Amino acid sequence: MRTDPVERFLAVLDPEQREAVGGKPREEQERLADAWERELASDDELDTLDELSPPAAEAEAARRVLEGEAG
Repeated sequence: MRTDPVERFLAVLDPEQREAVGGKPREEQERLADAWERELASDDELDTLDELSPPAAEAEAARRVLEGEAG
């Protein structure tokens, strides 16, 4: 099991997103991973989804973080 937040974050991204985020400086990757972990911890909808499918909840949180970066 991965324990590094950046590795965990990168693992839930689709290949294209993983490549884009993987090409960013480590500091930026850490900032995104921290935002991802905060999103997972703070959103009640994700808590419900996490009970049904933890990978789906992680992927949804990652999508929201990256969408927030773009918009």
